[in-house]
Amino acid sequence: MLPTSLFTRRAAGLLAIAGFASAFATQASAQAKFDTPLHIVVGYAPGGATDRVARIVGDKLGAKLGVAVVVDNKPGAGGRLAAQQVKITPANQNVLMLANPAVMIVAPLVFKDNNYDPERDFVPVSYVNDYNFALAVSPSLPVRELNHLLAWMRANPTQANVGVPATGSLPHFFGLMVGEKANVQTQVIGYRGSAPLLNDLIGGQVPIAVDTEDVVVPQHAAGKLRILALSGAKRSPFAPNVPTFKEAGLDLSATGWNTFFAPNSMSKEKVERLSNLIREVMQDPDTQRKFKDSGMTPVVSTQAQTAAMLKAYRAQWAPVVQKSGYQP
Repeated sequence: MLPTSLFTRRAAGLLAIAGFASAFATQASAQAKFDTPLHIVVGYAPGGATDRVARIVGDKLGAKLGVAVVVDNKPGAGGRLAAQQVKITPANQNVLMLANPAVMIVAPLVFKDNNYDPERDFVPVSYVNDYNFALAVSPSLPVRELNHLLAWMRANPTQANVGVPATGSLPHFFGLMVGEKANVQTQVIGYRGSAPLLNDLIGGQVPIAVDTEDVVVPQHAAGKLRILALSGAKRSPFAPNVPTFKEAGLDLSATGWNTFFAPNSMSKEKVERLSNLIREVMQDPDTQRKFKDSGMTPVVSTQAQTAAMLKAYRAQWAPVVQKSGYQP
């Protein structure tokens, strides 16, 4: 057994080495230089929620990096085209991708020719916002509470159609989650986006819809439709009078998100610097205000927290997607 004094000196020495290594890694990350513009690739057209997030963060990130930050919209194949392009980015190019679960969780499970692996080809950088799913009904449907709706669906199975903005989307699979949890048969109808879905919901052509909170809450506030429940673990600040599913009697919660990913070719030092700077951007009160003004909940996270969130999310959603038997 080592004498106490010798053990103490060795322990102190190991701690000093560990501290030096940590400080060196932090310094290396801070010194990772960006001499050319940083491109943020978004797999959707301008104007959508993911695009808005990229521009809010990109504006402030550029000032911290000291280079231009350019948002590149590369729509196609539901965001998969962008992922396929970012995957092959050479190491000498500065590129991030902002993606949601449809691209990084669902697509790899349902497309045989996906041509990218989220865990192998990308490195998570920072998780920056999450959002709820809303279950809404047409104003012509005579129900005002979730339990009343579920009773109506059981009594009218041939009419219990649930509209979603796209087949294979997170609202699609959340709608299936609701049906399974409530032991209700749901017939999901996919639309070509939120606008035609809301038009049909408000007009009574479809009785029920599931879409993201930022899309549905303004219509609810205007009295054009009724949200019966939101999917978060707690009430949303954007619709504080709407209960969560758990409060409404259904033990269910789920959220979507937007997360920055780097291609595997980017150096560890650059990834760490970007993660640290994005975290600083997300702590900025002006950034948080802009997110909230857009109906989105900002999140401040580390790389480790982002990786843990993605692991838990895959564990929650992969069984739902696989059990659905969905085929594009």
